[in-house]
Amino acid sequence: MLNALEVFTTVTVGVMAGVEFSVAFFINPILDGLPGDSGLRGRTHGARLLGAVMPFWYVASLALAAIWAVAEWHDRGAGLVVTAVGLLIVSVIMSILLLVPINNRAKTWTADGLPADWKQQLRRWDRFHYARVAVIIAAFALLVAALI
Repeated sequence: MLNALEVFTTVTVGVMAGVEFSVAFFINPILDGLPGDSGLRGRTHGARLLGAVMPFWYVASLALAAIWAVAEWHDRGAGLVVTAVGLLIVSVIMSILLLVPINNRAKTWTADGLPADWKQQLRRWDRFHYARVAVIIAAFALLVAALI
């Protein structure tokens, strides 16, 4: 049963890391390269869609990793899992404090109702997101290392 938890947790965090990586390095740059307001419309739609799904995914990943850490508290590799849990906590805090406020504003934007600093807000979101992606990938790598 513990092996299934380890694998399921690692896959859950790994897929989340992959989604966030693809948003940062592929989806947003593609959307930003579209003509007119197409990219903005895509980003606002993404903010609504992923903004609805990701909180559950982040919390589920954190909960699964925490259960794994408790279950293997005295076993080899527990320190790696505990560190991964810490990094996932950092990613949740980053999300709540830095990214969600911008995301909540962005998901309401339309081409007719943009704030004057909308581009700066998106660039700021992107910078915070790059840092969060690094944190999540580090957590994923630690979970993989704990499996080995």
